Amino acid sequence: MKTAKAALFMGANKAFEIREFPVVEPKAGQARMRLIASGVCGTDVHFHNGKLGIEPPKIIGHEFVGRVDAISEADAKKYGISEGDAVISDIACPCGECVLCKAGDDANCVNMAVTNGGNPEEAPHFHGGYGEYSFAPVENLIKLPQDVDPVAAAVCACPGPTAIHGFALAEKANCHVENAKVAVVQGFGPVANFATIYLSKMGIKNIVVISARPFDEKKETLAKEMGATHTVSLLGDGEEKIAELIREISGGLGADVVFEGSGSPKAIPLAMEILRNRGVYIVPGQYSASGGIEIQPQVITFKALQILGSSQYTFCDVEAYVEFLRKNPDVQKMLVAMATGYKVEEADKAFADAKARKNIKTVFMAE
Repeated sequence: MKTAKAALFMGANKAFEIREFPVVEPKAGQARMRLIASGVCGTDVHFHNGKLGIEPPKIIGHEFVGRVDAISEADAKKYGISEGDAVISDIACPCGECVLCKAGDDANCVNMAVTNGGNPEEAPHFHGGYGEYSFAPVENLIKLPQDVDPVAAAVCACPGPTAIHGFALAEKANCHVENAKVAVVQGFGPVANFATIYLSKMGIKNIVVISARPFDEKKETLAKEMGATHTVSLLGDGEEKIAELIREISGGLGADVVFEGSGSPKAIPLAMEILRNRGVYIVPGQYSASGGIEIQPQVITFKALQILGSSQYTFCDVEAYVEFLRKNPDVQKMLVAMATGYKVEEADKAFADAKARKNIKTVFMAE
């Protein structure tokens, strides 16, 4: 029987175990996919750092883009997905029955299950993203149009929908981000970068990107291509100079919207300082137990800040992400430029480089 490789997560700060498993046929309701590209999410790094809990062994990873190579005729007909199609595998399995699901908010389902939680010792073995194959419910697959590069789609398969969902929550809260004159993005990772691109496509005039470290020439160029009008760093410029810049370009008011994509708790007080009265703070980036930070809560009151947490995304956000890529081929090129590729068997090196911040986006690729 044919076999394929997968990288097994064995616990916090432990080496990945590279194993070969048989490539079996999918059950009814499932599809089997060959790896095209699968991203390393910050969440996966948090697992490996011990900042989020998950029981090993597991094939982690939830940004899998693959090509369907086995699916039943009945499922192909029901879902409009056929062998040879490139697809994104959506990790989320909301229950559909809880109060949030019934209210149309299945991204925050209180009984959320995931597609990559299976035991790799049991067939079909390849449950997550760090394998040369993956199996998933057909209902969780989003077909990629011919004019969407699968590698580009993989680069922000989670960050893109995450950002889109955050902006959608702002819209639901009657916070019209598209009307902002000054937007700030905290961070220069995939979630923050996609947010920069998205804000730029809204037509926002001033977009300030804040990185922890000074921008080198390559990152500076990429930031400007993504739509940043100003790039500053905490280490190079400092909070005082950054706040002064925001005041200058906003006529003294402060930023209309800040998007938190850095994952650093230290980002929170700075955002509260630079936001204007009634400013909007979208916070999807704090996705790990990275410690606390002191804030001045009266700032929330005095400025009447609108702070929106956003932790998950839903199937329709992935569809919106794919459609956004289809309509913006220039964005696809930017995303590909963010990626550094590794083989599945290079998982330890991939994670070491991701932790050392050598890459903007770390991606497992078939070739």
